[in-house]
Amino acid sequence: MEHGPPTPPDPISEEVRTAVERLALAKRYRELDRRPEFPWKEFRGLGEAGLLGLRTPERFGGRGLSLPRAGIGLFELAYRSGTAFAKLSLQPEFSGVLAEHGPPELVDEWFRPIVRGERLVGNQITEPGAGSDATALALVARPEGDGYRLTGTKSEAAFAVDAQAALVYGRVEGAEPHASITAFLVPQDLPGIRRAQDELDLGERWQRRGQVVYDSVEVPRRFRIGDVGAAFGYVREEFTRERALLAAIYLGAAWASWEETVRYVGTRVAFGKPLSAQEGVSFPLVEDGARLEAAWLYVEKVLGRLDRGEDADGPAALAKWMATEVALEAIDHAIQFHGGRGYSGALPHEQRWWDVRSGSIAHGPAEIMRLVAARKLWPRRSAP
Repeated sequence: MEHGPPTPPDPISEEVRTAVERLALAKRYRELDRRPEFPWKEFRGLGEAGLLGLRTPERFGGRGLSLPRAGIGLFELAYRSGTAFAKLSLQPEFSGVLAEHGPPELVDEWFRPIVRGERLVGNQITEPGAGSDATALALVARPEGDGYRLTGTKSEAAFAVDAQAALVYGRVEGAEPHASITAFLVPQDLPGIRRAQDELDLGERWQRRGQVVYDSVEVPRRFRIGDVGAAFGYVREEFTRERALLAAIYLGAAWASWEETVRYVGTRVAFGKPLSAQEGVSFPLVEDGARLEAAWLYVEKVLGRLDRGEDADGPAALAKWMATEVALEAIDHAIQFHGGRGYSGALPHEQRWWDVRSGSIAHGPAEIMRLVAARKLWPRRSAP
């Protein structure tokens, strides 16, 4: 079994390698876990290297790569430097609703600078009483004059204290309940906004998640994104792409731990022979390598289907679920087979494990991913 990444040869891989070395991203990844902060310097560096907005259409300032090629780039970023910078590369994707449905002046003022690494825009959907069930959103946008007044609380928001603006989802007062959820771009320095960081997360601490309170915040009408009640329709396609691309990130991080462990057990001697000669060690690692490569092939197939415009909501959800599960097991074995040092901050495996662990919850928990897939197999009345 070859030790190199399972991704096919592509020029984007060399671009990633060069940027990772020039910006010292692998070293910075370890630091961000110990001294959490938003890595502005590296964010701008990725923008200058053309590694933000890999899939983002060229008309919005991105590279316009196909989804499979963007997946290769994200895999390589996570493989060479950890999940943080791969997820930074996805920031334009996370704000795609703004690019696709926002007015041109907002796209110029806020979206294009994301692609250049100059501005950070967060996404605020989750609330204290609305996590996976986003239909339970309680934040209210009350029409008033030439704009809206937003009242409510967003919780567990990534970049809660660092984002300069956020895509905020809430219900427009007076609209029909089933057609009221609307998106707004909200600069985070408006009067009436209070932001507070939560306790440190287990992983991905650089995102500095927290709570954002909107106390009758006045938002001009021009900051509404698209039509009233259309927000869920806008984000559906975006969520599907994000899930498949996140799967590539988790697999890249896990492949790095797998490779490092394969090398280690081939040289570490115990009981007079290398650990790799012990079946209890070699067999799980062989299986991990096969599962990681199989998961990548599935992710690659799903990205290809999405790129062709096919309906792949269910497969994309399964790609994220499968990649997260396989990656966690592989990194867990890396911790185990490195012994006492594996169970410490001396090696990168524990940080990778915590960072990938978020994938079982964020952007759709594992249970919801399987629910999405199940509803593609049976009619709604026969599905969970």
